[in-house]
Amino acid sequence: MSLAHAILGFLQKQNMTGYDLKTSCFDKCLAHLWPADQAHIYKTLEKLLEQDWITCNVEIQQDRPNRKVYSLTAAGNAELLRWLQCSQSLPTIREPLLVQLFFATQLPNEAIVNLLEKQLAAHYEKVNDCQTIKLSPFNETLADREQLVYQLIQELIMRREQIYIDWLKSTIELLQLE
Repeated sequence: MSLAHAILGFLQKQNMTGYDLKTSCFDKCLAHLWPADQAHIYKTLEKLLEQDWITCNVEIQQDRPNRKVYSLTAAGNAELLRWLQCSQSLPTIREPLLVQLFFATQLPNEAIVNLLEKQLAAHYEKVNDCQTIKLSPFNETLADREQLVYQLIQELIMRREQIYIDWLKSTIELLQLE
C-alpha cells in the first residue's frame, strides 16, 4: 500500500485539505494502520496533482491563509479502483524488541523483564488508543456493509495487540521463574 492510495480513498469520500487529511483521517482513523506525517501527506498530494489523479481548488479566506481543497479526478478514481483489486504482498515487519531479545541473553533476567514490562505498558496504551479511534472519519451515516468492514478491521487490530500482550505476560512470567 502507499500513502497515495489511502489519500485517494479518503478523497473518494469527500473533498479535503491536506490538514483535514492529517487530522480527520490519518490521526483519527488510520493511526494504527498507516500513520502519516503532515510533510509526507503534502508531498504525496503534490505527486497526485502531477499525475492528474487529484485536482486542487484554492478557497480564498479573509482572516486566515487560503485553503487548498483537493478532490479526486476520474483518473484518480480509476487508479484507486485498480489498486483496490490488487492483492497485497505481506509486509516486512521489523520488531526492534525481538531483535533486542535475540541478543539479550547476556543481560540478567531482571533487566529483560524490565524491558518487557515497558513494552507491555506501551501495548496497553496502544489498546486504549485503538479503542478511541474510529475507522470512519466521516459524520455521514454508514451503510451496514461499510460499518461491518470497519468493525472487522478494528477487531483484527485489537486481537493482534492482545496476542502481543499475552505473549509479553507469559514471557515475563517465565523469566521471573528462572
